[in-house]
Amino acid sequence: MAGFDKVVDSYEEAMAGIEDGMTVIAGGFGLCGIPENLIAEIKKRQTKGLTIVSNNCGVDGFGLGVLLEGMQVKKMVSSYVGENALFEKQLLNGELEVELTPQGTLAEKMRAGGAGIPAFYTATGVGTPVAEGKEVREFNGREYVLEESIRGDFAIVKGWKADRYGNVIYRHTAQNFNPLAATAGKITVVEVEELVEVGELDPAHIHTPGIYVDRLIVGSFEKRIEKRTVTESA
Repeated sequence: MAGFDKVVDSYEEAMAGIEDGMTVIAGGFGLCGIPENLIAEIKKRQTKGLTIVSNNCGVDGFGLGVLLEGMQVKKMVSSYVGENALFEKQLLNGELEVELTPQGTLAEKMRAGGAGIPAFYTATGVGTPVAEGKEVREFNGREYVLEESIRGDFAIVKGWKADRYGNVIYRHTAQNFNPLAATAGKITVVEVEELVEVGELDPAHIHTPGIYVDRLIVGSFEKRIEKRTVTESA
């Protein structure tokens, strides 16, 4: 088993090798299913000049938002940036480069990168600033824009349960971008809530096969709610 065991004992070991200027693909959607402890480790290391690929950039003081505090992010490739005041400030001040990408296109960029597909055509964004500078072709009477896929030096992912070989299961909506991100990293690091022994997971329930996972660590999570909505009692 030792040769296949992906488990590491510390977050320092989990993120060993990350360097300034690298591209990091992060799973999660808002604050749901984010690899919060791996993000915290990047902040601790003060790694700078990063290109971060993720649906959004967390919120002020939590999630990927903490990397903005020390000016660690050079560029964000994301779909939604509306929950972070520091993000807005750095963007308007010219301190942060932002590449806004339609959400489905971003997901497909990750999936295609993990599948070894260098680029793909999509109708999304045709005739808008999204298509500026990109090749546009017509298929069956409709225009499509060519989008390049994405690969990262690191992919950081949050799972629910995994075995020591790195086979991962995600829980409910926390699955979101995580399976796509997991395939698209040269080094993929997954943090999970629960570790089980090999053979305990039903193969039919595995979302990310261990072949995509390089390092695995068990952590504890805050699971902060982005916007708490309650109904007042009568």
